[in-house]
Amino acid sequence: MTSVSSNISTEAPLGFERHDHAACVTDGLSAAETRCADDGLRFTPVRRKVLEILLQEHRALGAYVILDRLRDDGFGSQPPVAYRALDFLVTHGLAHKIERLNAFIACAHPDQIHAPAFMICRLCDSVAEAQSETTRSALASAAKATGFRIERTVVEAEGVCPGCAGKADA
Repeated sequence: MTSVSSNISTEAPLGFERHDHAACVTDGLSAAETRCADDGLRFTPVRRKVLEILLQEHRALGAYVILDRLRDDGFGSQPPVAYRALDFLVTHGLAHKIERLNAFIACAHPDQIHAPAFMICRLCDSVAEAQSETTRSALASAAKATGFRIERTVVEAEGVCPGCAGKADA
């Protein structure tokens, strides 16, 4: 049984706008705890800590940055520690891999089944997660017309975030 709602969010992309970041971290951890309890998944201390690290920033973090932070907090220092936790979080929709950066970000909508698209700032690596239903619908139509079966899509756009826009023009 899963606690994931099938409602698609119409909220603005999370990541670039100002918000209560402490609440963002607390809410993300709470949603993960609920999801894991409902689905009978083990939300181990290291998995929780990795998610907390990802939630603390809205920019993608590489596995070795995460590993350094885990080591600083007294967790294991071997790469499999971080990779296993990240694999669990991605598999269960609590985090996403940003292919362009080979890095990870916490899911902004862990309580929803959704098809995210990512906007990546090329200057500061901030990442905003948005819905991409229109893009995915167009891909699905094209695939259907050609008989292609889509198994996985990743939508990532690179540009400049609002916070860096002035820096890019200078």
